[in-house]
Amino acid sequence: MKIQQKHVIESVFNALQYISYYHSPDFIQALVKAYEKETHDSSKNAIAQILINSKMAALGQRPLCQDTGIVNVFVEVGMDVTWDAELSLDDMINEGVRRAFTFEKNPLRASIVKDPLFSRENTKDNTPAVIHSKIVKGDKLSFTVAAKGCGSENKAKFTVLNPSDNIADWVLSMIPTMGAGWCPPGIIGIGVGGTAEKAMLMAKECLMEPIDIADIAQKTNPTNIEKLRLELLESINNLGIGAQGLGGLTTVLDVKIKDYPTHAASQAVAIIPNCAATRHLHFSMDGTGAAKLPEVDMSIYPDLEMDYSQYKHVDLKSLTREQMNDWKIGDTLLLTGTIITGRDAAHARLKKMLDNGEGLPKGVNFDNKFIYYVGPVDAVGDEVIGPAGPTTATRMDKYTDMMLENTNILGMIGKAERGDKTVQSIKEHKASYLIAVGGAAYLISKSIKKAKKIAFEEMGMEAMYEFEVNNMPVTVAVDSQGENIHDVFKNLQTLK
Repeated sequence: MKIQQKHVIESVFNALQYISYYHSPDFIQALVKAYEKETHDSSKNAIAQILINSKMAALGQRPLCQDTGIVNVFVEVGMDVTWDAELSLDDMINEGVRRAFTFEKNPLRASIVKDPLFSRENTKDNTPAVIHSKIVKGDKLSFTVAAKGCGSENKAKFTVLNPSDNIADWVLSMIPTMGAGWCPPGIIGIGVGGTAEKAMLMAKECLMEPIDIADIAQKTNPTNIEKLRLELLESINNLGIGAQGLGGLTTVLDVKIKDYPTHAASQAVAIIPNCAATRHLHFSMDGTGAAKLPEVDMSIYPDLEMDYSQYKHVDLKSLTREQMNDWKIGDTLLLTGTIITGRDAAHARLKKMLDNGEGLPKGVNFDNKFIYYVGPVDAVGDEVIGPAGPTTATRMDKYTDMMLENTNILGMIGKAERGDKTVQSIKEHKASYLIAVGGAAYLISKSIKKAKKIAFEEMGMEAMYEFEVNNMPVTVAVDSQGENIHDVFKNLQTLK
């Protein structure tokens, strides 16, 4: 039978919508095990939020994470496939991406810029995808469709080791440098051999395989690669980084390794992590129609609810710096009041305006407020806002002095660690840095009761909003005395 163009487009569309709100069962099952054994309160709370968010997203069919990703597609084309199509395969795939990201019932955040060096203008529909095609025997198409968040993608590492060097040593030296911006707990993909680009491709490919490390641990005669996977899993988790970098027992749920023959003088090694919103789906097409996607078993989810009894309620309308002095790292808070949002491009625009003496945009008042680093998904139906989880705060470090010195903000909300200079600046200004859980975007959005764009509307996801929040869950990561929760695992390593 012929593969029809409309069926390829429909299959890619369906797959991207599906993975925007459904985790794979193996991921949920591994995360539940991590939750059950976790003994660190902050990490256990973070994992709970990720699991609760996942179930909410599945039921509401709205994105797990506000960063709905750059689309990665791996497709194997059978040599005997025949076509009923006018578009190229790449164009069919990109049309499926376009339709998925502009779907009225569940629009996904368009994050792709077409000019990476200069204008960085958004393509508005998240195209083009990154597509890898392979010609194989047979008469079918086999797809792996993934949506890769940039918080994890940005933490990719690559090196070329000497053949006699120890790969495990290099991997373990790199993991702490990745910080928490990749939203652990997740999966680490490692590619070894071939050439530089082959190693990176293998690291990405192996992230799409099922989580099976528990089965590997039960084998009586594991292969050398399986032994290395088990060794790295244990060693990485022993680093104590934990969920969201808060310290804990589980940083990775699985370690995947692919290798390929290489030059005798070379040992290329690549690492790519997959975050707590890991999203991928595998399907094939044989010409009989659009691909059939897996049924979802909701019984895999644990019976969890947010335990608000452990949180301190904070009224942002009356909050003072003196009250913030009582906050300690690890404190869990529920914020109620007004916050302002802004990401990279918004901060750059603010800097330009302040440098030019223009002041802040009309209607933007940071006085005695927090800035939330977020680029939310657009609202649908009666939603106030779409999924609105935090972006990596480290990218805003270069703007922290500017914001603290010119806006009278009380602090910032994001995810992951801050640099040493930023922590010092927070201490000097008696401010605070709070983290929301990366991977809990839909859950967080339910605490946002009003939302309006107040500046830079033309910048799409980079626009600034004013949010009215009620009981928004956060954790104190850097307190006004400069204590930093993300130093916990660093100090553990020093002791070791």
